[in-house]
Amino acid sequence: MSPSTSNLSSVWFKVTNLEVASGDGSWITTTDGDRYLDFVGGIAVTSTGHSHPHVVKAIADQAARGIHLQANVFTHDLLQPLAARLADITPEGIDTFFYANSGAEITEAAIKLAKQATGRPHTIVFQGSFHGRTHQAMAMTTSKTVYRAGHAPLPSGIFVAPFPDAKADDMKAEVERALAGFDNLLTTMTAPSETAAVIIEPVLGEGGYIPAPAGFLEGLAARCKEHGILFIADEVQSGAGRTGKMWAIEHYDVQPDVICMAKGIASGFPFSVLGYRNELDARWTTGSHGGTYGGNAMGCAAAMATLDILTEDGFLDNVNERGAQLANGLRELQAEFPTLTQVRELGLMVAADFDTATTTSALMAHCFEHHKLILMSAGAAGTSLRFMPPLNVSADEIDLALDALRKGLDAIARG
Repeated sequence: MSPSTSNLSSVWFKVTNLEVASGDGSWITTTDGDRYLDFVGGIAVTSTGHSHPHVVKAIADQAARGIHLQANVFTHDLLQPLAARLADITPEGIDTFFYANSGAEITEAAIKLAKQATGRPHTIVFQGSFHGRTHQAMAMTTSKTVYRAGHAPLPSGIFVAPFPDAKADDMKAEVERALAGFDNLLTTMTAPSETAAVIIEPVLGEGGYIPAPAGFLEGLAARCKEHGILFIADEVQSGAGRTGKMWAIEHYDVQPDVICMAKGIASGFPFSVLGYRNELDARWTTGSHGGTYGGNAMGCAAAMATLDILTEDGFLDNVNERGAQLANGLRELQAEFPTLTQVRELGLMVAADFDTATTTSALMAHCFEHHKLILMSAGAAGTSLRFMPPLNVSADEIDLALDALRKGLDAIARG
């Protein structure tokens, strides 16, 4: 086979064409020996950096004891310890856990649980959302048409409510407008008695790294409680320390009924978790959901090791400090370059908006080609640049990225 021939599918969108030999912390090394600073992090997955020694050892030790100890057949000795660990660090009331392998699987599991627990058929999602790429998750995703195009018909029973506009001048009025839109949906399209769940990302991920403004989630949660609708926090991208708290929902005065966890929860090993109130478990019929690899022993080991790191004294302090360092540096650039129009941050879930998608693309290309910095965009318009470094990224690495961005913006400004 010639070097130009590939047996790989072309369906994957590619951020780079780098062939990688290894990763270490915030850095990857190519097969040609070049090193790149990785601020994509497996799309917010490598929470503890590439190949953290503690995580690597935990996976290797477990592999030596057993690779696949199927949860329907056995109860291996990490299933309950991980659940107990999660019960200690998840929001109040979340005390029961189901394991799967990916974010899409876990958001689907959340909806299956909600439908059985409530006996209701409908789900409300929000404009700009991303919940996965399976058919059900696609039906719940509104952040970009490319995720849905060509796959219709999608499952029914999904209704889309407004998410507040991050660029609104009067955010309090914008929150009231979005909540009025939610109320209108319950009045005109899906009655409360037919609505099983609301599922929302506390910070929109693929939609542009947009944190829910103050009062919005609280207003939704109050309406859910009034109508017996389950409130599901999709923390696939925002959870596991990404926002400077263990879960983004902790930034708000809200107690979710269900929480979806994946991505950073196991440092890159495919693993996801559904957490929920125990009373819901009695209404989720035994045998009605499952999965061959759910609760995979190596995944449990990776998650346990990851939680060891995320809960170390001072770890989340570093997330907040590095997030502030990055956001403050971006705001300094904003004052100098008018093409940078807005900066958003919650911990190390940071975004910079630019005037056009052309500017965003040109900046990413310049940083990659001239400074070996890997970045990725978000949002339907392609104008948002999102930053997803490992949560243990160093101050020096943040400075390297900011220097690359400054030089890139300067080069763009000079034409």
